[in-house]
Amino acid sequence: MSLDIPVIILAGGRGSRILEETRKIPKPMVRIGDKPILWHIMKIYSLQGYSKFIIATGYKSNIIEDWVSKTTKENGWEFSCNPICVNTGLETQTGGRISQIIREFPDQRFLLTYGDGLANVDLSKLISTHIRLEKVATVTSVRPPARFGNIVSNNEVVTHFGEKNQASAGWINGGFFVLEREVERFIDFGHQPFEYEPISKIVAERQLATYRHKGFWHPMDTLREKLQLEKYATENLPPWFTL
Repeated sequence: MSLDIPVIILAGGRGSRILEETRKIPKPMVRIGDKPILWHIMKIYSLQGYSKFIIATGYKSNIIEDWVSKTTKENGWEFSCNPICVNTGLETQTGGRISQIIREFPDQRFLLTYGDGLANVDLSKLISTHIRLEKVATVTSVRPPARFGNIVSNNEVVTHFGEKNQASAGWINGGFFVLEREVERFIDFGHQPFEYEPISKIVAERQLATYRHKGFWHPMDTLREKLQLEKYATENLPPWFTL
């Protein structure tokens, strides 16, 4: 299995659900501990042997570009890293960003993730699943973390009040995709979110596989989630770096 597969990181959105942090900086630059979440994402891949990164920027792209350039010059990555930034446009949706990258780079296969979530996905198992099932795309599915207290009642009397049982929740898109370049034919235009019509078309052709990840996964959609990730970051080895 080749470890030379490039990793596309979608880092161009506005991050409107966490405006406390993103009014002045792009969401992937929000810090978890003393490093941007983008740094943590890249390290997840690098620890498993993938160091060729294509960062698809958009909103406040210059901030990401300046940080990548400065970190590279100062040799401050602390892991193997070969990043390239590609400005894919301010208003471009995820589908358009993916399409632009595939057209610009000649690789036949890409890894892909979002710039706002951390997980200890076993990439070798993810890619093996993709290859075994011979599909054009494979998505990592995860259980969503409990966000709200769960109330169970019987005859209007509460019998349980507490955290939702994660195992009872459904599986959701956790990012961490494998894509063949053929996936580009399912994307019609730049303002098309990849998660809607393109994936629906892929599903209709039975070309979307899934790898079920049962380990750590945590998004950063809200300030509360960002603060939770910061607590994890204080551990000697944060859970997203452990397999």
